[in-house]
Amino acid sequence: MNKKDIFKLAKESRFIPGIYNYCDYWCERCLFTSRCLTYAIDSDDISDSAIHDLNNETFWNKMQSIFQQTAEIIIELAKEKGIDLNSLDMNFASDNMSLQMTEADNHELSKAASYYAKMADEWFESEYSLFERKEDEINTMLEIGIDGSLLRAKADSINDAVEVIQWYQHQINVKLLRAIMQDDIADTEESDNELQNDADGYTKIALIGMDRSIGAWGNLLEYFPEKTDSILDILLKLDRLRRKTEEHFPKARKFKRPGLDSIG
Repeated sequence: MNKKDIFKLAKESRFIPGIYNYCDYWCERCLFTSRCLTYAIDSDDISDSAIHDLNNETFWNKMQSIFQQTAEIIIELAKEKGIDLNSLDMNFASDNMSLQMTEADNHELSKAASYYAKMADEWFESEYSLFERKEDEINTMLEIGIDGSLLRAKADSINDAVEVIQWYQHQINVKLLRAIMQDDIADTEESDNELQNDADGYTKIALIGMDRSIGAWGNLLEYFPEKTDSILDILLKLDRLRRKTEEHFPKARKFKRPGLDSIG
């Protein structure tokens, strides 16, 4: 898709402005792909599976093409808005960004989120055989004639739980880092009159990820009661992170994401 097509597509009324700013990027499970400009642009070449192969030259060529188109769009939009891109103090911006990132990394929420992600990784690595045994168990029951639909539903439920956990486990920290950095920026700017801010928006995504992950771990707990102790340990850490996050960002739950929480 070229630059002209992107501008033309962006003018279509079916798209919800900014819906892609506060999402979890899980397009396969999203109910609003038909109203998302980013999805429409990305899906232009979605049938070419090679584009999604990180080891394939086609993928990186596509990324370079998107970068060039985006750079041109930025220049044109800057001209329209009278912004002089060359006037920015990039050295200061770079140093300031590095400082903000360091401070965000050392924030208690970021540390807790990073620790949770590590716990999840270690749990799945150590319990890999657990899922193999469960698969063998389900296959054996299928062979002896036990209701296949119920067994397949059980297998799907386990797979869904694993997918949810692994989708959000690292994203939670990424979103919290962005929230913490935006919160620091807001503290230095006059933003008291803003009804909503980016920090709360990013935090809400992180909280949704925590909520869904807690539910998914609870699902695994039901299917693997012999692992109650290790799963409960993870759940306690994640629930504490959720509570601490709500305490630090008390308005995040009320943040209205365009389209996802309210059409507008």
